[in-house]
Amino acid sequence: MTTFETSRTAVEIASQPDTWSRAAASVTAFSDALPRRGERVAVIGCGTSWFMALAYAQLRESGGHGETDAFAASEFPHGRSYDRVVAITRSGTTTEVLDVLHRVKGTIATGAITADPTTPVMTSADAVAVLDFADEQSVVQTRFATTALALLRAHLEAEDALPSGVHPLARAVEDAARAIAEPLDSTVCDAEQFTFLGTGWTYGLALEAGLKMREAAGAWTEAYPAMEYRHGPISITGPGRVAWLFGPAPQGLTDDIARVGGICSADSGDRADALDPLADLVRAQRLAVHLAEARGFDPDRPRNLTRSVILEAADA
Repeated sequence: MTTFETSRTAVEIASQPDTWSRAAASVTAFSDALPRRGERVAVIGCGTSWFMALAYAQLRESGGHGETDAFAASEFPHGRSYDRVVAITRSGTTTEVLDVLHRVKGTIATGAITADPTTPVMTSADAVAVLDFADEQSVVQTRFATTALALLRAHLEAEDALPSGVHPLARAVEDAARAIAEPLDSTVCDAEQFTFLGTGWTYGLALEAGLKMREAAGAWTEAYPAMEYRHGPISITGPGRVAWLFGPAPQGLTDDIARVGGICSADSGDRADALDPLADLVRAQRLAVHLAEARGFDPDRPRNLTRSVILEAADA
C-alpha cells in the first residue's frame, strides 16, 4: 500500500467545525446575497455544489421560507419565473454557472456563494458571499461545500428568530468535531460497496457522500431517497456491503437491511446522540480519504478531475 503524508484533503476536512462557525457568524454580512423570506428562489450549482443546492432547497421550502427549486446549472429552466437565483460555485469560474447568471442578469435578482473573490462570478452576480476562509487546495470539495450549506442553514435559522444567544448550527458544529475525533467503524472501512440514503434535505447529502467516495477512492457507491431503497436498490445490498442512512431511518428499513445481510451505517439517526446529518457527511468524507489511501490513490489528486470545469466557447 502506498504511504501518504497527511493529505491536504484530510486537513481541510478537519477544519470544518471552525469554518462552519465562521459562516454562521457571517450571515448578516452576506445577507444581500441570500434569499429573503417569501421569495421564489432557484439555487444552482454543478457537482457537489448542486447537491448542496438540493439540500438547501428542501430545508428552505419545508421550513416555510418560500418555494425553492434546485438545478444543475446546465439544466436551469430559462423562461421560468423566479424572484432570485442563487449560485454556489467554489471556483467562481464554472462555465455553466456563469452562463445562467449572465442570461438572467437584469431580469432576476442574483446572488452567489464562492471561495475566490478574484473570479468572474464577482461581477456576474448582483451580490456575492465570499467564503475565502473555506477555500481549498484539494480538487475534491469538502469544506467549501459544507460551509456554504452551513451559511445557508444559519441564515434560515436567523430568519426563524432563534432566541438571543443561541448560536446557529451550534449542535452541528459540536457533532462535526465528534465526527472528526471518533475512529471510523472498521466494519464499514472494510466494505466493498456503499449505498447512501437520505430523506428530504438529507438526500442531497447522500448524493454528495456517494460522489465523494467515487471521486477520491474510485469506490462503488450509489445514492437514493431512503424510501426508494426498497424499490430495487436493496438488491445490491448483502454481506460486506453498507447501507448508510443520513438522518432517521424510515420505519422497518434497518430491519430490511439486516434481513439481506447488509451492514447498516453506524449512525443512522435513530439514537438520541446521533450526529447532525451534515456532521455525518464529515464521516463519509473521512471514509473516502481512508479508502483512497488504502487503495494507493492520492486523495488530493483524483483521477480525471480538475478544480473547475471551464468549457470552450462554441463556434459561431
